[in-house]
Parts: sequence; C-alpha cells; structure tokens
Amino acid sequence: MKKTLISFLVIIFSAGATLAQASGNIGYSQGGGNARAEQNEKSKRVQTKEDMPPTGTSMFVDASVLMNVKADEYVAVFGISQECTTVPECNQKMDATIGAFSSELKQLGIGRDDFYVDFAAQNKIYGFQVAGTIAKENLVGFELKKNISIHYQDKLLLDRLVIAASNAKIFDLIKVDYIVKDTGPIQNRLMEEAARVIKQKVARDERLLNIKLLSPAQVYAEKPSIYFPTEMYDSYTAYESEEIGSDYYRDKYTVQRARKSRTFFFNALNADGFDVVINPIVIEPVVQFTLYLKVKYEIEQVK
Repeated sequence: MKKTLISFLVIIFSAGATLAQASGNIGYSQGGGNARAEQNEKSKRVQTKEDMPPTGTSMFVDASVLMNVKADEYVAVFGISQECTTVPECNQKMDATIGAFSSELKQLGIGRDDFYVDFAAQNKIYGFQVAGTIAKENLVGFELKKNISIHYQDKLLLDRLVIAASNAKIFDLIKVDYIVKDTGPIQNRLMEEAARVIKQKVARDERLLNIKLLSPAQVYAEKPSIYFPTEMYDSYTAYESEEIGSDYYRDKYTVQRARKSRTFFFNALNADGFDVVINPIVIEPVVQFTLYLKVKYEIEQVK
C-alpha cells in the first residue's frame, strides 16, 4: 500500500540578541539586549515597602529621562588566530599577519599609537590517532590567539578597516566600542530635565489634587544608567519550512536542512516609560543615557 507523505508548514521565529553601525561577532553571544535594558529601567521605578513614605503626610514625585548621544570616537577589536605544529611557527606566522595588517592600517592613516596588539591565549591542540580499535589522543599542534584594537574617529572608516583586515587574512571583527568623551554635560542635562519634569508634576498635582507640597524636597533616589550599542543589538531568524510529520518518513530519510540567515539590528530603548526623550530620532547606533530621579515632598496639612 502506497504511503503518503504528510507535511505541514511551520513558521519559526526565534530571537537572540545583540553592537554598531557594526555589532561585531560579539552579537552571537548576547540574548535580549533591549529586553535587559528595559527590565533595568522598570526595576528603578518599582516601589518596595522600604520606598513608601514614612508617614501619611508625604508623597513621592519622580521623573525618568532618556538621552540619545552619538559617539565621539570608536574602537574596533579584531581577533587573530594561528594554528601550527610548533609555538615558534605560530609566532612567526602571527607576526607576519600583524605586520601585513599594520601596513594596511598605515595606508588608512592610522598610526602606531592608535592600535594595540593584545596577547589573548595560547592553547594546545589534540587529535586522535587510530590504531586498530583504539583511538588515542595525542598533541598535534598549538593555537595562538591575539586581538588588535584600533582607535578611530570617522564612523565611516569601519568598512575600510574590515577590508584591510581581510587583505591580511583576518576575518573576525569581535566588537566595536562606542566612546563618549565627556559625560559630565550629559549628566547635567539629564538632571536639569528631570528637575523640570518634577516641578511640572508638582504644579499639576497641586492643581488637580488641591494639595500643597512643601519645600525643600528630599532627593530619595537618583539612578543613572548608560547603554552602549554593544549591549543593544538583537537578532532573529525568520523562515517558513515544511516538516516531515510521519515517523516512517523520518526514519527513512536523512534530512539536510538549508542554512537560515540571522538578522542583527540595533534595538534601542524607545520612549516607553520615560517622561522626556532628548534627541528622540535614532537612525544610527547611539549611546543611551538614562536618569531616574525620585524626590519626597511633605504635604501641607489643613489646620
């Protein structure tokens, strides 16, 4: 009797995470960068029993502010690996690779003071030697790993850095760090905006609730945070595929599945939960600064 192949369509969406106008391969190691940041912001606003006003004659007024800031400078980190039968051979090949990359960087205007080579690891490599029914593990070589960090200011230079690295047989862009050189003015701006929001809320509460809040206010919580693009990249794999639904056919065939590509994207915090967002339009990866400010006011009692 002829059996029929039963198949059905399944939609599979999976979410992982991830950095920048380039994320770098560090994105593969992260999970839910945006979700972690959102959870951290929400946790700032949760009131525990200890956070409650100590008397019935006081109240809290809070403000949450987000500021999107473009980076001033960048540091790209590339990974270099060499496998050889001896340690001297590994070092010799590694030096040749770094030398070739250094020459490429020089052509891009990057001097010796703007890159650094970091010794990461040196490992033994073991392989199996089969003799009869015995597979014996033996030392077959060594692996040398180094990282090279490159400092640059022009964000458009990254594409040329990747090409320069590939010319030197380097194909692992680990991450790109985003640097904001002076955070003091940013923190001051956040505090100014948070204070302005609190004053607006005080005026609104006094008008709508027919109460009088007394000065001076007591700062009860001041919680700043910084989220870098390396933390805020997410990823997903979306596809539709047939599934073999019969045990007979699953046992009969070896299924060779197609490779599904993963999409990475910068998933910044949005305005949800914030009273004010400074520089709200985000078209490129930015460093996100937040401030949660909570103050306590005494309520004037009617005599």
